[in-house]
Amino acid sequence: MRSAWPSVAGNSAIGILALQGNVPAHARMLARLGRPARPVHRPADLEDIAGLILPGGESTTLSQLLQGNDLDQAIIDFARHRPLLGTCAGLILMSSDTGDARVAPLGLLETQITRNHYGRQRESFIATLEGGSFAGLRAAFIRAPALRARAPLEVLATHRGLPVAVRQGRHVGCAFHPELGQDTRVHEYWLDLA
Repeated sequence: MRSAWPSVAGNSAIGILALQGNVPAHARMLARLGRPARPVHRPADLEDIAGLILPGGESTTLSQLLQGNDLDQAIIDFARHRPLLGTCAGLILMSSDTGDARVAPLGLLETQITRNHYGRQRESFIATLEGGSFAGLRAAFIRAPALRARAPLEVLATHRGLPVAVRQGRHVGCAFHPELGQDTRVHEYWLDLA
């Protein structure tokens, strides 16, 4: 059986935080785009990767795992020079204000978050995004957060008038799960930054 994590040399690989969440879906999306993926479990795994994806999952658990594995400060340091893509819980972790004392923000996106804004698990839905770089993209919202964008954030897409994809420098955050659809635009856009 082939490993989902091909062995690669150099900085062409993209890391995916592999502590919790839908890691395989991001790896499959990267494979579709011809980019190798590598799991990140500890700070040493951040070496020699071109960028890092923080996947969806449960933000409280992910925050605790980041701290417990000494990854929180390592990711902040990594983000000074390389791009991050955060989806759903990953966006929450990247924000400057999580709105929840149990989730320690990494402070990489100047945004305030409201967790589970779009409802609980049973209220998940797929919607067509409006405006910006990802207009028309069909996006899966699963316990999705809302975000309040502040300068210097650039809004890349909205849903019902609210920002759901943002960029700050080379970092991108999405309230939805772009890895669950067939549209590769979010990952392509971010890979251009990497």
